Amino acid sequence: MGRRKGGNSRTQRKHFQQSRENVWKSKRPKSDSDPSSHNPIPISTPFETQNPAFDHYYKEQGIVSSEEWDAFVQILRTPLPAAFRINSTSRFCADIRSQLENDFVHSLRAEVAEGDDTEAIIPLPWYPENLAWHSNFSRKQLRKNQTLGRFHEFLKLENEIGNITRQEAVSMAPPLFLDVHSNHFVLDMCAAPGSKTFQLLEILHRSTKVGSLPDGMVIANDLDIQRCNLLIHQTKRMSTANLIVTNHEAQHFPRCLLNRNYDKMEPDQQDQILFDRVLCDVPCSGDGTLRKAPDLWRKWNTGTGNGLHNLQVLIAMRGVSLLKVGGRMIYSTCSMNPIENEAVVAEVLRRCGGSIELVDVSSELPQLIHRPGLKRWKVCDKGKWLVSCKDVPKFRRSVVLPSMFLNGGSYQDVVDGNCNISIGDDIITDDVNGNSQDDVQAVENPVMHEFTEEVSDFPLERCMRLVPHDQNTGAFFIAVLQKVSPLPAIQVKPRKEVDKHIDTANQGNEDGQELQINPLESTPEEISEANINDNEPNAADWKVSSVTCGEVGFKEAQDPCNVENITKNTPGKRKLQIQGKWRGIDPVVFFKDEVIINSIKAFYGIGEQFPFNGHLVTRNDDTSHVKRIYYISKSVKDILELNFSAGQQLKITSVGLKIFERQTSCEGRSAPCAFRITSEGLPLILPHISKQILCASAIDFKHLLQYRAVKFADFVVAEFGERAANLMPGCCVVVLGEGSRTPTGPPHVDESTIAIGCWKGRASLTVMVSALECQELLERLLMRLDTVTEKDSSMYEDKPSDYKGDEAQESNGKNDDLEVTGG
Repeated sequence: MGRRKGGNSRTQRKHFQQSRENVWKSKRPKSDSDPSSHNPIPISTPFETQNPAFDHYYKEQGIVSSEEWDAFVQILRTPLPAAFRINSTSRFCADIRSQLENDFVHSLRAEVAEGDDTEAIIPLPWYPENLAWHSNFSRKQLRKNQTLGRFHEFLKLENEIGNITRQEAVSMAPPLFLDVHSNHFVLDMCAAPGSKTFQLLEILHRSTKVGSLPDGMVIANDLDIQRCNLLIHQTKRMSTANLIVTNHEAQHFPRCLLNRNYDKMEPDQQDQILFDRVLCDVPCSGDGTLRKAPDLWRKWNTGTGNGLHNLQVLIAMRGVSLLKVGGRMIYSTCSMNPIENEAVVAEVLRRCGGSIELVDVSSELPQLIHRPGLKRWKVCDKGKWLVSCKDVPKFRRSVVLPSMFLNGGSYQDVVDGNCNISIGDDIITDDVNGNSQDDVQAVENPVMHEFTEEVSDFPLERCMRLVPHDQNTGAFFIAVLQKVSPLPAIQVKPRKEVDKHIDTANQGNEDGQELQINPLESTPEEISEANINDNEPNAADWKVSSVTCGEVGFKEAQDPCNVENITKNTPGKRKLQIQGKWRGIDPVVFFKDEVIINSIKAFYGIGEQFPFNGHLVTRNDDTSHVKRIYYISKSVKDILELNFSAGQQLKITSVGLKIFERQTSCEGRSAPCAFRITSEGLPLILPHISKQILCASAIDFKHLLQYRAVKFADFVVAEFGERAANLMPGCCVVVLGEGSRTPTGPPHVDESTIAIGCWKGRASLTVMVSALECQELLERLLMRLDTVTEKDSSMYEDKPSDYKGDEAQESNGKNDDLEVTGG
């Protein structure tokens, strides 16, 4: 993609939204001249697993020693083994770990090649408590090998339920180094697809008692709305009220600074969003994932990493500006390129002038084998190796930036040397895949400069490089940064000469603009942390921009729209943010209908110890037709209130935990309480319910899961059937009791309690959870209760499997549908 006027060719996360299949064969259709070309089955040919430009570039960069090179490249040409992580907050965490240790470890051993000492599956030695596992089978082998079928089905089921997360091993490391505590406010800047976000939420909830919530929260952000949907689906399995999902450009993530703090040098922390921890896992060229995405071999070139460098710097600088003093930020990529890794970290340290320190965390996970960060690297552009920014031709200075070089350079010199550069020319003249305009590969120019033995002035050896042949993984880069003082302040230079032709819809915040004008002088604290008012429009923006929201196109994800804005014909970004309405996204509304709230509390016997006031939200402006009610933690409530006060700058695609849902069946409309408890909200509210709750014996609980609708007279324990018949019509909760008898007292609830939501109809109980969850609960139940006598278990043998209970059955499992923005 060539550069367009106004610099609208900025590389963005959405350019990398296409998912890569973990395949090692490309599909090549037959030519039209082939007489058998009518055959719809494509021919599979192996992907090329070599690229001379790749070899040449990384040998010169010295990412591994020459003695290791063959082993390094050889393992890159093999499929990536599957890895997964057990959800530490799952009620079945101990059961799953035991099943892996005592069952699959032994049963899969026969599948390892004879004479191979490698174990089929092993826990990752560096991950705490044996919660992460590494399989020596690739994902393709798991799918294709019939003898591995039981293990594959186990992984699929537990992953869908949320008890495990399938995640690349090296990708699990960054959240561990972030050192998250339960009271921390955490920002995941580029969060999709969500495996790291899920991991952060696990850590946040780890020490929380049942029925309570941690004091901290996570904001998970992504640029692309479709990837946000994937992120929501992934994190939905966590069932958390401490999460907000937003849809913003990471480099322009809003801080929700209140107007009254505009003139303050140091605004109060409670009047803006600042974070204790920031995960900055930026968009990258991704050549560390070659083992699971072998199609990257043929696409690889130096232009991709060079083209992403400036975006990565901007995102990292925005991350540190949103960080509290004393807070910690992880900068990470799945790239091996020092231009995307050490060069970015060095530039952040350079701009921040001592307010950010690089932390040495090499001793925190001693069994994780890693290499120190590089202290020297080279810049390659269109086949030429460059020593410093002074060697960059003027026509390439908008692409090859001074920050890419070992010890930086003067941006002012670059701008003075080429007055035609505008601040809109962000980073590239390459296309979205990073291909240079003349498609020249680095190896095509063997003439190189003589390089000095200059090394970086920063302690970049504190960065961590994970390379594939050390522990049979992918490649990864991790840097841990700590903010020790506010960022330095500088005077903002006038923009008259440089922004005459700028499309403000592409510029966003002024800190991003100034970074491109004078990056050596850093993102100033005066700009990024105090005096940039994210609410008020700049007068110049109103004069320059005439782009409506409809014309912005993919920028719609960043700009809220309404009729008033469009008719003004001057929709500067920050002015639109004041309106608080985002196109295509349902609003977040605090739910305050006392009649409905009191009916829910009375029906389920929920006491005052469970806070409702200010903790319920909906996604529907018309509160008289609310279908779903979401519960939010106090920390999320505080963020929402700040966001409302600041003009709704956050574009929120998902918030909170769906806890109540209106029952729409005929019988549901006639029940005393029309709202049922959702399966994801049940664990939170279960300890606080005193009505509409029953304890079932193991055999009756099993039959409910098996048949999904059981008549009161058909329960094995007659007393349980009588108590169920005496409940009020509507939603109820059935808790698994201990032993074969039905407990008479109130149920005891702890972390291991198993409970399901049901609907009490005229003559039966109907299970209100999905078939998949019923299957998983049945399997876990059978493992726990294998000593229970299955007497009378044949009483349903003549009952058809599609037996229906009352009318409530028609909505069975609907609560598990993905609802992103519905009200």
